[in-house]
Amino acid sequence: MRPTHASLAAILAIAVASAAIATSASAQTKPGMEKCYGVALAGKNDCKAGAGTSCAGTSKVNYQGNAWKLVKAGSCVTTKTPKGNGSLTPKA
Repeated sequence: MRPTHASLAAILAIAVASAAIATSASAQTKPGMEKCYGVALAGKNDCKAGAGTSCAGTSKVNYQGNAWKLVKAGSCVTTKTPKGNGSLTPKA
């Protein structure tokens, strides 16, 4: 049986989606690291930064409250920025 263009496209889409999910999951689960909101510079966030962004590197402004960066576990809330300390939850 010869594969159709549609079936090949579906297989490729599944492979790309699986790779993206695996990359995202690994960024969130690195041992000894935690998500820290409000500390990333514009375009330097590690993954999704709320509405209008899709993933890594898409934050629009420095220290965007809903953009996170992986930092050493236990260091987030003591990280100081011009907009206050980092947060373990998204900031307004």
